[in-house]
Amino acid sequence: MTTMLSRRTAIAAALALTVPGPLSQAWASSGPASFAPLVKRVMPTVVNIAVTETVSGNDAFASLPAELQRQFRERFRQRRQQVTGAGSGFIIDAAGYIVTNNHVVGNADSILVVLSDGTELPAKLVGTDELTDVAVIKVVASTPLPTATWGDSRALEVGDWVVAAGNPFGLGGSVTAGIVSARGRDLGAGPFDDFIQIDAPINPGNSGGPLFNADGQVVGVNSAIYSPSGGSVGIGFAIPAELVSRVVAELRTKGRIDRGWLGVSVQDVQASPRGPAGVGIAAVDRAGPAAKSGLRPGDIVTSINGQPVDTARALIKGIALTPPGNSVRVVVRRQGKDVELPVTVGRRPKIEEN
Repeated sequence: MTTMLSRRTAIAAALALTVPGPLSQAWASSGPASFAPLVKRVMPTVVNIAVTETVSGNDAFASLPAELQRQFRERFRQRRQQVTGAGSGFIIDAAGYIVTNNHVVGNADSILVVLSDGTELPAKLVGTDELTDVAVIKVVASTPLPTATWGDSRALEVGDWVVAAGNPFGLGGSVTAGIVSARGRDLGAGPFDDFIQIDAPINPGNSGGPLFNADGQVVGVNSAIYSPSGGSVGIGFAIPAELVSRVVAELRTKGRIDRGWLGVSVQDVQASPRGPAGVGIAAVDRAGPAAKSGLRPGDIVTSINGQPVDTARALIKGIALTPPGNSVRVVVRRQGKDVELPVTVGRRPKIEEN
């Protein structure tokens, strides 16, 4: 199973990593002789993040066996409690802006950041994006903070060295190294799935920690693992820096990401003698923008603004990237005929999926 790294671990730590100067021949031939210089240089740029969150009694027992869940829910039906969670983050601006995962801080009542020198600072939430699992928080420090730098995740190739760091299972700051195992992984988490798969071990406690290339630049944010046991089996996933950096820039400017939304349930439709491949409209929200624009259940969307659309994921992504309020030209196959409809895209509600 694929799981987002847990918030229910001890305080997590991560080490932003860099290499002073160009790669040596040792990297090119058999890998680095040591990661120590890389670790020492930018350790101050990475922070621990501790969160406190209020959950209902039912939520608190979700990980228990079914019978125990029933017993505890009966006993604590009306109670709410404070739970602590943890994650990692890295500083991207000397003024105190920090990047982490949305699933680390998105529901937090309070956030405490611990710098590498032990300084504890309260943090405020600047903004989150659930679809990409990216969040930005901010602290106020007495002096400018050291910062990590973005790398070009698009330049990563399968087989390249990468380094991850964090605080797995609360065991203290740990650094792991490995290679890029695959690119463009779709985990079914959302329309923007484009994960970097790595074999550098990551575990619960690594959430929000940076993934670095051999030059010490941030090329990803560690976010998920594939594991039948909950621990590392050598298959981890990071959100590419190319996506994260764009989301972070918008969150810092506006505090939110305005995603486009149609208000429809969709499914893939394969090509057949009766028509081309497309995306079937299974249901339409009566109060949503699709209904107001004339889209109907049974329509098959074949293109948006002249670009062919043949999967539900492509449709959702295309609409999500359209600023709310903008109009798009949607071509649908309806009763054997192509019909073009101008559709004004709405703003995606926080709890909606399409």
